[in-house]
Parts: sequence; structure tokens; C-alpha cells
Amino acid sequence: VQLQASGGGLVQAGGSLRLSCAAPGSIIGIKALRWYRQTPGKEREWVATMTPSGHINYADSVKGRFSISRNRAKTMVYLQMNSLEPDDTADYYCNIGTVYKEYWGLGTQVTVSS
Repeated sequence: VQLQASGGGLVQAGGSLRLSCAAPGSIIGIKALRWYRQTPGKEREWVATMTPSGHINYADSVKGRFSISRNRAKTMVYLQMNSLEPDDTADYYCNIGTVYKEYWGLGTQVTVSS
């Protein structure tokens, strides 16, 4: 199963983007849905987590600006990004952690211009 993130693009500082990740219903035993981001030369950085029970956590750097959510059918995971800053520029990846394995998606590039 290959996850696919989409919705990235070029936006001015202060703007918004919504990232989407298709999460097939065939994935079972889900423990957490997560978003990460990575810039060249840096380690992958955790951004947000949502558990099946709805518990949510955010990295301090995005708290109050980003929002993780899931559709009712539980087939899509979203990351709403508001008040974007140049430091948010990165490739964004979705991740699904299950009791069996971790699933990663192909990244989507977000570029925030100042």
C-alpha cells in the first residue's frame, strides 16, 4: 500500500494550503495518523498526530496554525495549514502507524515565499 500526499504548492507568507493523503480502507490496526515534513539536509520533522479515538497533538512550531483531520469515511487524512511562514517550506509526508507496520506516502512540496 502506497500512500499519496497531495495539495502542496507555492504560497505567499500568511497564506493557506490544505494537504490531503489518501488512506486506503484496507489498512487495519491503525494506531496513529501523522504528518511529517523534511527540508534538504535536515532530519524529518514530526508535525501532527491524530489517533483513531480523535486525540490530537501538534509540534510547537505549528500549534495554532495547522490542523489535522480525517473524513467521515476514514479514507482521507488532511492537514490544514494557515498563516504559513517561510520556515514551513518543506516536503510534507503522511504516515499511518499500525500495530503491524508503518506506511509512508510520497511527499508533496510546500514552498512559502516571504
